[in-house]
Amino acid sequence: MSSKPNLTAAVLIVSTTAAKDPSTDAANVALRNVFDQSGGGQWTVTESKIVSDVTTQIQRQITHWADAAEPVNLIVTTGGTGFAIADHTPEAISVLLHKQAPGLVHGMLAASLAVTPFAMMSRPVAGVRNRTVIITLPGSPKGAKENLEAVFKTLPHACLQAAGANSRALHSGGVKKLEQDAGVAASDHAKPHSHDHHHNHSHHHHDGHNHGSLVRHTQPSENPKSNDPTLGPSRRHRESPFPMLSVADALALITQHTPRPTAVPARIDSGLVGAVLAQDVAAREDVPAFRASIVDGYAVVVPADGNLRGVFPVTAVSHAAPEGEDAAAATLVEGQVARITTGAPLPPGATSVIMVEDTVLVSGTEDGREEREVEILAGGVVREGENVREVGSDIREGTVILAKGDQVSAVGGEIGLLAAVGVAEVQVYRRPLVGVLSTGDEIVEADRPGALRLGEVRDTNRPTLISAARGWGYEVVDLGIASDQPGSLEEVLRQALRQVDLVITTGGVSMGELDLLKPTIERTLGGTIHFGRVAMKPGKPATFATVPAKNNAGERVEKVVFSLPGNPASALVTFHLFVLPSLHQMSGVSPPGLTRVPVVLAHDFRLDKSRPEYHRAVVSVTADGLLSAASTGGQRSSTVGSMKGANALLCLPSGSEQLRKGAKVDALLMGNIRNDDA
Repeated sequence: MSSKPNLTAAVLIVSTTAAKDPSTDAANVALRNVFDQSGGGQWTVTESKIVSDVTTQIQRQITHWADAAEPVNLIVTTGGTGFAIADHTPEAISVLLHKQAPGLVHGMLAASLAVTPFAMMSRPVAGVRNRTVIITLPGSPKGAKENLEAVFKTLPHACLQAAGANSRALHSGGVKKLEQDAGVAASDHAKPHSHDHHHNHSHHHHDGHNHGSLVRHTQPSENPKSNDPTLGPSRRHRESPFPMLSVADALALITQHTPRPTAVPARIDSGLVGAVLAQDVAAREDVPAFRASIVDGYAVVVPADGNLRGVFPVTAVSHAAPEGEDAAAATLVEGQVARITTGAPLPPGATSVIMVEDTVLVSGTEDGREEREVEILAGGVVREGENVREVGSDIREGTVILAKGDQVSAVGGEIGLLAAVGVAEVQVYRRPLVGVLSTGDEIVEADRPGALRLGEVRDTNRPTLISAARGWGYEVVDLGIASDQPGSLEEVLRQALRQVDLVITTGGVSMGELDLLKPTIERTLGGTIHFGRVAMKPGKPATFATVPAKNNAGERVEKVVFSLPGNPASALVTFHLFVLPSLHQMSGVSPPGLTRVPVVLAHDFRLDKSRPEYHRAVVSVTADGLLSAASTGGQRSSTVGSMKGANALLCLPSGSEQLRKGAKVDALLMGNIRNDDA
């Protein structure tokens, strides 16, 4: 296996909940990230599906992938492996396997048992069907990720053998050669407590393990806690107790803990722009509701032979504007014509419309104001229905015109369509109300007159974040500036949680004695911090939490709090990377978050050695149609100017080398793509 093979995988999510609402699933993203980040470029996830906890649905999808003419090399399932009544995955898959793989099962269980004794409650199975390796993983995104990582490096070898590769050639270098090619060693599995590669950075329950220099300040049975302000500086943590998560893991937690969207009625007006429909919408009436002319001309009764050449009297006029009953009562008969305008209803008896361009005026009335006779110049056979829009030819009554999940755009097409079919009200997902708060005794209003005193900083973040949230279509409450006093911060946050659905704060999330946001959320408000550090640049201290609160109906619900770094660029980057997906999920927008597109670098980019970077950039269309990305300049997190003109975040990996001009990377679009000629 000196040269890495190209292998394919498919992911099956077994969840009745996710089958009804795919936005509730976070495991798919977590597993795809393992293939992308740990697969060394040799894996392609070709497909992922969601099925309910139903044996026949599970088996149907597994056999569809494994029994195909070109089967995938690997199928991983997640969910349904526990003791619950609805957990059927092991039983559904076991009967499909042609060969069992107990070693893979042992590897996954050993890794999980090193984390928690409750891993004994999992019932994984693994094996081979035809030429496809199949393994089952837990439904928890973290558990699924851990189990897959435990056996991941051995899977290429297993898949090659299952696909029919020459075993003698595969084993020609001996076991040591296999271990070297796979990047594993016997000690990796003989000593499960030394699994640094996935245990020491993302979970709270292995703190008793000896991982070298890592020092924890909580007992193994506790969650990591922020500083206790009552203990003073001498007792505070010297490093963050929160595990450093990857961006993918942070986004998975946001997906898992962001409240699901709720449906509300909404009128059809401009306020609907940006809303997502919570149910299908059907036409209430036909469009058009009557037989209408599509041209200016003359309504006629086509004779049996279709010959309409000749001079005809003009006996009536039909305009697009509504007319009285008397005007519409006259029935047109053969040998008569009625002048008609575009969009006007055909007179009773009329069967076609002749364009005005195909006629000549013969005579007018004595006062010269009206036509009396016209000559029709139709040279061929005229057929019934020419230049006529029939009833319901555009839209039939009862037809679904917009589907659940469709978003109403500012272009106007959706609102125009709803108005055309007589729909006055629809069910949409309620958009959350956002509150933005700055914290810190050093922060002063941006428009305060006079020079700054030593240590004072004008509030850049609050107006910037308010503008960003409003720009994405969300109503915002300005919560002002809170001082670095525990009681003051608590009161402001309590008041905010009564008003809004999602709170954004900036500053106060680092390790200083006056960084009070985390302890106030945890210790005073009873909230849960789901992550407190992210391996990214900028934005490492970004924090995501949920806090129990009562809504307007008096019901106890979870409110979302994002505590973003105080540096301006960090605040805006983490808003777009973390807050926006949460807002989208609460609004029913799918997929949530910024649009990802591939771009070509316009110049060399230096990489950060230790953290992936979200580099502020300008993406534009070149003359040859490519998307090109150029840096906005200095990228220090305190440099607010790095966001000026930026319409994208480049997803740059960590590394010691430079990415050269012309290299391709992904970009997350924050705004409209520019034209190089502009």
